[in-house]
Amino acid sequence: MKTWTMPSKTARSARVLPAPETPRPARSRYAIGLVAAIAVAGSLGYLFGAPDPAETSAAEMRAAEMKRDVQQVTELTSMARATAGEITPVMAGLGEALPPGGALAARTPTDAEVADWQRVMKQAVERHAVTPSGTTATNVARGAFRTAVDGMAVAVDTYAFCRTLGTDVRAGCLDVARRQRTTGVMTWSVAATQLDAVNVDAGNGHQHVYLSSTPGEGGMTADGVPEGSN
Repeated sequence: MKTWTMPSKTARSARVLPAPETPRPARSRYAIGLVAAIAVAGSLGYLFGAPDPAETSAAEMRAAEMKRDVQQVTELTSMARATAGEITPVMAGLGEALPPGGALAARTPTDAEVADWQRVMKQAVERHAVTPSGTTATNVARGAFRTAVDGMAVAVDTYAFCRTLGTDVRAGCLDVARRQRTTGVMTWSVAATQLDAVNVDAGNGHQHVYLSSTPGEGGMTADGVPEGSN
């Protein structure tokens, strides 16, 4: 008779279970998170804190423009002073030859003197015809000086032409020349006032380049502040 033997429990194949995962300490997880946060913050700081190339370029252009404007203001002031020194005697002489209100001339210049006036004014016109572009404020001053010089030169030419006319029409012609001279002198005073302002802005202090021998014509005058002061 065949005998059956029950299998032993130790013969059964055992299922191998994975070893339980060792939990990571809380301090280690905190350190990793902190490092990641610092890295992200550094990247954002670089992106948002780095200078914008367009803004840097614009700032450099503004600085270059201001430097160029200071040079232009200085050069314009020097040129205006030279012109004022030359044309002041001309405008004073023309004023004596063209008194307001139709009065008799205080002094009648010679033909040679009038020709010299025309020569001086022509040189002034040519000097102020060159108009390099600068800031708006400087361009206004430069344009006003050019307009003033052109107007005063026309006044001298008109006066020279009036001297060739007959006495029946000469008075009306001389009145036109007088008005042209007054307009030119007043325009110069506007230019000089604008030049004073741009010099202060440029750091040069007040600079007064007015025609000194033409008072009482309604033009602007110096403000009384010492030259060079701000």
